[in-house]
Amino acid sequence: MDKSLSKSPSVTVADVARRAGVSKATAARVLGGYGTVSDRVREAVTAAASSLDYRPNELARSMTTGRSGTIGVVVGDIENPFFSLAVRGITDIARQAGFTVILINSGEDATAEKAAIRTLLAKRVDGLIVSPAKENDVDHLREAIRSGLPLALLDRGGDALDVDTVLADDRHAAENVTSRLIGLGHRRIAYLTACDTPDHCFHTSQDISTGSVRRRIEGYLEVCRKSGLQGMENWVKVGAVTPERTHRIVTEMLQSSNPPTAIIASDSIIGLEVFKAHRDLGVNIPGDVSLVSFHDADWTSVTTPPITVVRQPVYELGATAAKLLVERLSGADQAARKVILKTEVIERASTRPI
Repeated sequence: MDKSLSKSPSVTVADVARRAGVSKATAARVLGGYGTVSDRVREAVTAAASSLDYRPNELARSMTTGRSGTIGVVVGDIENPFFSLAVRGITDIARQAGFTVILINSGEDATAEKAAIRTLLAKRVDGLIVSPAKENDVDHLREAIRSGLPLALLDRGGDALDVDTVLADDRHAAENVTSRLIGLGHRRIAYLTACDTPDHCFHTSQDISTGSVRRRIEGYLEVCRKSGLQGMENWVKVGAVTPERTHRIVTEMLQSSNPPTAIIASDSIIGLEVFKAHRDLGVNIPGDVSLVSFHDADWTSVTTPPITVVRQPVYELGATAAKLLVERLSGADQAARKVILKTEVIERASTRPI
């Protein structure tokens, strides 16, 4: 046995063919899984590949078959438990269908997202699942679509792209929690998000380029309007992008002359920082202020008090996006589909009547 070959990372199809005593073309058919060969030849080539520790050249295979067996996924923040769970849903479905996932984190930055798409296209992925950082900046996604690459949007998606899209019913969820807080007597209800504007102040919902958050804010403002509450745009607080900035925003609100009696956190990372800020300031939840957070993260059920949350079908969002993409990759040819999954409010002990 040629030990130099058995340990070499550059064992080729030709090496395997020589070991098996067959032609290179025959070995390529066995290793590539195409064409017809006898059982005896297949066993000989497989044994030779195993003894030589042969590793297929995936790029060469993709050039031959037109498929790389990979799906590219771009999300906003992999540290956010929401995206972590959604990606788990994607990878589970992808694996069942025989695909591996290449994951890239955009950091909610459109420039980084564009670079990620370029990288994935260069790696010849078979399809893309993207959670766009900005729904009004998607020319790079249009370019990918024009190249013939199937694309599914995760959690975010407007009318700019005619592709398969999977969303949660964000607007309805925000309407639901806002109505509940108003029903408890709250009128000074703050909505806190990491989305930001150039002057760090909210003016209209069109300031918000992240579709899921924009729909929540629109739902919140609509319920407030119908309830006769005026000037609620001033209670939308943007720019909670780091723990420090979130702590500062919450501190300024609570130490103002007109503090909120309730806060809606737009995700569980913000919700956790709001909870910490209250503890640091000696403010009681729900005695002094009620708290509701989007996403039923693990920490929300073990705090004192446990936190009322909007439970989103996060795993199902990822799994459904992957299913739609796999169907496209399997030849499905139909109009773009929009799937909206239901959320539910989980009442715990962080809210109370005024």
